[in-house]
Amino acid sequence: MGNFTPIREIGEREQQIFRLLVEQYIQDGAPVGSRTLSKMPGVNVSAASVRNVMCDLEDLGLLESPHTSAGRVPTCDGFRLFVDTMLEVQPIIENELDPLKVALSPDQDEKSLIQHTSRYLSHFTNMAGVVTLPKRGATIFRQIEFLPLSEQRVLVILVVNEKNVQNRILTLDRDYDAAELQEISNYLNQTYAGKDLESVKELIRSELENTRVSMNDQMQQMINLAGRVFENDEQPTDEDVIVEGQTNLMNFSELSDREHLRDLFEAFSQKRDMYHVLERCISAEGVQIFIGQESGYGVLDMCSLVTSSYKVNGEVVGYLGVVGPTRMAYDRVVPVVDVTSRLLSAALNSSS
Repeated sequence: MGNFTPIREIGEREQQIFRLLVEQYIQDGAPVGSRTLSKMPGVNVSAASVRNVMCDLEDLGLLESPHTSAGRVPTCDGFRLFVDTMLEVQPIIENELDPLKVALSPDQDEKSLIQHTSRYLSHFTNMAGVVTLPKRGATIFRQIEFLPLSEQRVLVILVVNEKNVQNRILTLDRDYDAAELQEISNYLNQTYAGKDLESVKELIRSELENTRVSMNDQMQQMINLAGRVFENDEQPTDEDVIVEGQTNLMNFSELSDREHLRDLFEAFSQKRDMYHVLERCISAEGVQIFIGQESGYGVLDMCSLVTSSYKVNGEVVGYLGVVGPTRMAYDRVVPVVDVTSRLLSAALNSSS
């Protein structure tokens, strides 16, 4: 964030003109001129007086003047002042939530619930919806199965908790037939089912390090394959973040530069950094708003991110948010993110 200006340093007339300018810019996305502002209800001063106020606000770093226009637009610091001191959120009309309540029926697996949530956030806001898959401190290992594929590859089907099914493909150093893989899955299921995933990883690491010499070849192959399944499992992957509606951002002129769009879409396809940005909301309750450079992620410098966490059994297990231009309608987006996080939490608690 830049040099933040306390609201007390700005007079009432300046506050009024500043708020009207920001709201007008959010509405139409075009620089706002002094003549337009002077004609708005309640201003009651000349265009020249408004122009002087705008110059003062620009000196404070709250407005800037695009070189192609005589009008002004808010800076990121200006948006921060507006959000922190002037924003009046609009309550969501009850029937607007009906599609989300239907989509988040608890008789679904977790990934379906997350996909519906991301899709709703995108559809309701006409921006990009981003949701991380649940990450619990204690993820319970239930079952594992292996299916042989061609070219020394194996499909791993991992079931954790009650309904969460994860698939991944491993490339191994040799081909395994179905009987071998069945024996390995039987061993892992009998030995580790019901234990939390972190304990399973530690037990496998211990076996790999301490008993390798005394193992027969068959047991060593079992443990080696188990190690491959669970290695680096704690690192976020592209599948850990569900994004919907990123093409909506093409509709905003300030984000429509071809090079910027390319970088933005690349960020959405390579989601690990987006995951870490969302994780930053873990330190605070409720809705968090990152404006421009506040996200710490360069490709989002021209965007805002409105986020919240969601919980299962009182524990934060994931994050959701909306990505859009800095001139997004915060008064609508903030309550949407807040209510969606609560409804997703409720659905996951009902299904767990």
